[in-house]
Amino acid sequence: MNGYKIEPGANLSGANLRRAVLVGADLEGADLRDADLSGADLRCAELWDAKLTGANLSGADLRRADLRRTNLTAAHMSGVNLRDARMPDGSIHD
Repeated sequence: MNGYKIEPGANLSGANLRRAVLVGADLEGADLRDADLSGADLRCAELWDAKLTGANLSGADLRRADLRRTNLTAAHMSGVNLRDARMPDGSIHD
């Protein structure tokens, strides 16, 4: 996708993934710091232990995504759909 390698542990720091369709993507441990994921479709994505520090997730769809152990420090989260997502603290967002 746009020349980016979408896989576990990928270095996607600063990547432009705006409105990307990443349904069910395995991004476990990926570095997504400061990436633009605004409007991205990340339903059911595996984001376990991913680094999303400073990422733009505005308007992203993270329904049923696994965000356990994910670093969301300073991430832009306005309008994010987190329904049934597994959160960093292990809870399920409803």
